[in-house]
Amino acid sequence: MDRFSKLRARAAGAVGNEQVLLSGLAVVVGVAAAFAAVLFRELIGLVQAAFFGFEHEHVASGVEGLAWWHILLAPAFGGLLVGLYLRFLMPGGRPQGVADVIEANALRAGRVSGRAGLGAALVSAASIGTGASVGREGPAVHLGATIASYIGRRFRLTRSQSRTLLGCGVAAAVAASFNAPVAGVFFALEVVIGHYALTAFAPIVIASVAGTIVSRTYFGDIPAFVVPPHEIASFLEFGAFALLGVTSAMAAIAFMRLVTVAQTVAERTRLPRWLRPTAGGLIVGAIALLYPEILGVGYEAMDNALNENYALTALIALAVLKIVATAISLGFGFGGGIFSPSLFIGAMVGGAFGIVASIPNPDLSSGHGAYTLVGMGAVSGAVLGAPISTMLIIVELTGDYRLTIAVMVAVVIASLLTRTFHGPSLFHDQLAARGISVRGGHDVAVMSGIRVDSLVRDDVVTVRADADVDAVRSALLAAAGGVVFAVDEERRLVGTVTLATLGKDVFSSPEGRSFSLEDAIDRSRPVLVLNDELGPAIDQFGAVRDGILPVVRSRDLPVLAGRLEETEVMRAYNQALERLRDEEHGDSGRQ
Repeated sequence: MDRFSKLRARAAGAVGNEQVLLSGLAVVVGVAAAFAAVLFRELIGLVQAAFFGFEHEHVASGVEGLAWWHILLAPAFGGLLVGLYLRFLMPGGRPQGVADVIEANALRAGRVSGRAGLGAALVSAASIGTGASVGREGPAVHLGATIASYIGRRFRLTRSQSRTLLGCGVAAAVAASFNAPVAGVFFALEVVIGHYALTAFAPIVIASVAGTIVSRTYFGDIPAFVVPPHEIASFLEFGAFALLGVTSAMAAIAFMRLVTVAQTVAERTRLPRWLRPTAGGLIVGAIALLYPEILGVGYEAMDNALNENYALTALIALAVLKIVATAISLGFGFGGGIFSPSLFIGAMVGGAFGIVASIPNPDLSSGHGAYTLVGMGAVSGAVLGAPISTMLIIVELTGDYRLTIAVMVAVVIASLLTRTFHGPSLFHDQLAARGISVRGGHDVAVMSGIRVDSLVRDDVVTVRADADVDAVRSALLAAAGGVVFAVDEERRLVGTVTLATLGKDVFSSPEGRSFSLEDAIDRSRPVLVLNDELGPAIDQFGAVRDGILPVVRSRDLPVLAGRLEETEVMRAYNQALERLRDEEHGDSGRQ
C-alpha cells in the first residue's frame, strides 16, 4: 500500500464517510484545475506576444499595424509547430479535447492520460496564440480532467468516484475559464458525466466554487462581455426569438458538417499529417487579411456585436468566415475548443437576424444587440449539445438576466432541431469519426468494465459448412432460439443458419434431395470477441431479431467460443445499473 492509499484509508476512517473524502478531494482538484486554467491562459498570452507582439485578447485591433505577410504567416508557422509536436510528442498524433474526456468517462472509468493532457494544453496554446480560430475551453477542460484523473488513481478511487472526480476537474476548469461557477457544474453533469447523480452533485459544486475563487482572485470578478441594458420590447418578439432558434440550428448544423468536410479534405490531401496544420494556418491567415476578427477566440468581435457596432453585411460575412476558419482549423489539425467559436458564430447570426427582424417595426424590437446575446446561446447550445449549461453560461458571461426567457426559447428550439436533423453534438461527431459511440455517456459508463467473456455461453450448436440436409435439420431442432453456427474443420466461424430463414427449405425438402448449406449461410450477422466490452456490444443486437450473437476468440483467429444472448446482457445491465445507483447514493462500498 503506497502513501496515497494509506492517506486515503486514514481519511476515510477518520471521517467515517467516503463522501466526505470525495468532497475534500474536490477542493484539491478544484484549486489545482483552476490554477492550471490560469496558467494555460497566461501561456496563450506568452505565445501571442511572441508571434504578434501583444498579450491582450483584442487580437483584431492588435494586428492592425502589422504587415500583411505577418498576419498571413503567423498561423501557418504556428501550424508547423503544432504539427511537429503532434508528430513526435503527442500520444495518438492528434489534438485532444472535451470529446476525449467524454470517452474517458464513458469507456475508461474516468482515466485520462497525463501526457495527453499536458500535450493538449501545449498544442492548444500554440494554436490559439498564433491565431487559429479555436477556443480555449476544450484544452482547459482536458487539463482539469487530467489532474482529476491523476488524483483519482493515486487515491485508488472506485469507478463511480473516479467519474465524479473527473466531473470536479471539468467543472472547475469551466468555472475558472469563464467565471461561471453554476454553468461549470451543469456542464460537467450534462456534457461529460451524462446524467445527474445526487452524490456527484455536492463534490462538483465544491470544485466549481473552489475554481471560481481562484479565478476571481487572479482575474477579478468581471463578466467576460460588457453588455448594454436590454429589455424585451413586446411579447410579440417571442415569435422572432423562436425563429432565431430555427436559424441558429441551421447555422450550428452547417458548422458541424463543415468541420467534418474539412477533416475529409485534409485526409485526402497528399500532405503528411504533420504538415496539415501549416496548410490550414495559411488559409486562416488569408481569411484574416480580410477580416482579422476571426483570429483566436474572437471576444473583441463578440463585444462589438453585443454593442451593435457592426452592419448587416459585416455580421453575415463574419458568421460565414468564422464557420469556415474554425472548420479548417479543427479539420487540419489545430488544437482547441469549440465553445468560443460557436459563441462567435451565434453572436453574428443573432445580430444579423435582429437587424432583419427590426425592419418591419423598430418600435417592437429589443435591438439587434439583444438578438446577438440570444443567438450566442442558441448556436453554442446546439453545437455543444448542452442546452442547460449553455443558458447558464450566457447569463454568467454577460451578467444579464433580463433576456433569460428569450435565451431559453431559442436554445431549446435550436438544440431540439439540431439533435433531430444532425445528432447530439459536435463532440459526438468527433467520437463517431473514431468509431466510438457513447450514447450520452451514461449507458456505456454503466457497462464499462464488463466484458463479453463474463456472459458468454458455450452450449452452442454447430454444423459444418458442407453439412447435408439431415445434419442441418437435426441442428436446427436442437439449437436454442433456432440459431445454428456454421464452422469449418478448425471450428472457425463461417456464418449463421436460423430456423426462421431456412426452416421451410430444410423441413419440406424430401429425403436425399440435393442441398447446399454454403448458399444459405448468413455471413452478415455481427460477431463479438471475448474481450469486447459490453457497452459498445449492446448496439450490435439491433441488427438481429432473435437476440443471439456469435462470440469468437479473436478477430484474427475467429474460432467460435460461444454465443451471447440479449436477455443476459440486459440482465447484466440492470444489475450494473443497480450497483451504480447504490454507489451514487452512497449505499455500497468499494468495487
